[in-house]
Amino acid sequence: MSGSLGNDTINVQDGAGGDKMGVDWRAHPPVRLEIGPVLHPDDTAGNNVAALHGRADDIAELQERFECWERSTLRASSIALVSNRELVVLGTSSAVPTRHRNHNGYFLRWDGQGVLFDPGEGTQRQMLHAGLSAHDIHWICVTHFHGDHCLGVPGVVQRIARDRVTHPVRAVFPASGELYWRRLRNAAVFADTDKITEHPVAGPVAELAPLTARRLSHPVESYGYRLQEPDGRRMLPDRLKAHGIKGPEITELQRKGSVRGVTLEQCSVPRPGQSAAFVMDTRLCDPVFELADGADLLVIESTFLSPEAALAKEYGHLTAYDAGLVAARAGVRRLVLTHFSERYGLAEEPAFLEEVRRSYDGEVVLARDFTTVPVPGRR
Repeated sequence: MSGSLGNDTINVQDGAGGDKMGVDWRAHPPVRLEIGPVLHPDDTAGNNVAALHGRADDIAELQERFECWERSTLRASSIALVSNRELVVLGTSSAVPTRHRNHNGYFLRWDGQGVLFDPGEGTQRQMLHAGLSAHDIHWICVTHFHGDHCLGVPGVVQRIARDRVTHPVRAVFPASGELYWRRLRNAAVFADTDKITEHPVAGPVAELAPLTARRLSHPVESYGYRLQEPDGRRMLPDRLKAHGIKGPEITELQRKGSVRGVTLEQCSVPRPGQSAAFVMDTRLCDPVFELADGADLLVIESTFLSPEAALAKEYGHLTAYDAGLVAARAGVRRLVLTHFSERYGLAEEPAFLEEVRRSYDGEVVLARDFTTVPVPGRR
């Protein structure tokens, strides 16, 4: 992962190298996450967004901007790699892949665990480009059984078996689609593994700690997921010192709740657990807001722009405006837009950014394949 943390921006970079997807990043530089009112493709000078989508008249200026972006990401690489909670985007298209966007695929690193969401067609190869292996996967979470969200399951399952992954891998998917799961898991002849255990979910809400699944609104049964860290407490050094608590007594205080008459509450404050929410194909509905509530990171579909709002509702999808509305009402800290209709090319990215800003003024990432996005630090 690479990113610039200088001033008020975080550059979200293509982690595998743009040339692997045949994209000339000089014409289409990676998008930039800006902590402020505007998010646009990388433009160091902060102007003429359209020029960076292949319409620049001055090639020398474009080259200079690219080199500045390259230097900034290299400087920040040692900082960005510190995060052990981050999203690796493997694919960002919707129903069909495009030249620049693979079918869906999202890998969330979370404290030594890897959660693979919606492995679409080609996910196994995308993982190789992103530097991920079958041994990194601990969970496979499928939102629903439309092909762009699950056609990569056979390859991923067979790779887990072939590479002899030794740790348990939990597969979570809608119980109503279990027949499709069986077909995908057994799509070809191979020596299966007993390390993958199946956990079909049903009903409005299902709990499989640390995951919560909520049923969404789509023509076929679809679930969104939320990963939640338990709340804890933040120790306060000045209060510990005032009460003479130090060394092993701090651990004892955390474990037992009191030491020598001093309580944990006297030396600490509540620390909300971090959370990440994953919302794919759905109309606006209450469970979307419940999944997103207070999330540090929200990965959400934005299949259409508002001129196609009626089409989005008919087929059970969201617009970029809808996604921003969810993030704003739910108090999301960092919003990742993805699952773009193939009707929109890279040149339409500014339109998505402009639209989401009509409903949300927080941090936004417009995902591309191989984008890496850190979960925001603790509040």
